[in-house]
Amino acid sequence: MSAGEPALAASRADAGVGGVVALRGVSKDYGATPALAPVSLDVAPGAFVSLLGPSGCGKSTLLRIVADLVEPSAGSVTVAGRPAREARERRDYGMVFQAATLFDWRTIRRNVELPLEVMGWRAAERRARAQRMLELVDLADVADLRPPQLSGGMQQRVAIARALAFEPALLLMDEPFGALDELTRERMQDGLLAIRARTGTTVLFVTHSIPEAVFLSSSVVVMSARPGRVLAEIPVDLPEPRTEDTREDPRFFQLVTEVRETLRRGVRP
Repeated sequence: MSAGEPALAASRADAGVGGVVALRGVSKDYGATPALAPVSLDVAPGAFVSLLGPSGCGKSTLLRIVADLVEPSAGSVTVAGRPAREARERRDYGMVFQAATLFDWRTIRRNVELPLEVMGWRAAERRARAQRMLELVDLADVADLRPPQLSGGMQQRVAIARALAFEPALLLMDEPFGALDELTRERMQDGLLAIRARTGTTVLFVTHSIPEAVFLSSSVVVMSARPGRVLAEIPVDLPEPRTEDTREDPRFFQLVTEVRETLRRGVRP
């Protein structure tokens, strides 16, 4: 066990106290332009919460505020029971962007090892953990290849493995499947749910796709047009595990319609 692992275990245990994410009156202005109206939101341990809204509504800004990549103009943010800045420094979350942001000169295994390397894990421990993560995303057989040799979907699976390598309390995902074709996107959704079922990781997910949000989530947070505010948080009561049959379930279509109608109310003048 590396020196970092006890702290990681403690971080995951702490996450169950008071929710993994708590936002209270969080807003963001860019100069005189309000981008995000005050937002309050809780993400419970083990939840999969999607942020959905029109372009420019501030959903990615909100995700970056949780990640302490953007400073809010007002309000408070806690992650795993700690202020966002402390949570970032403790690596209480992993993050996956729309682009995989892998390093072409490193092998797939060494890309997954990177956060552990930064954290000071020993080489043998990094390699063992990277192997486990690549097995989790079904890419152990390409560990010695480099990113340009993989498809876009495979690169995103590597990015997910890297984000999960240090067992964060929270996984933040900013439209990670937005650039993929429809069939690949559906396979990635299936794979993400399988990973979540095996890890129990809490997920906060940004998407423009209503069907994607409904299929993946335990609840969908629908946001208004800019300045973004929460119109509704819609629970998703579809049975689990979600499968291809879920996409044909009448309840799935009912929920898609409910989310779409809520979204429309938020963009009407």
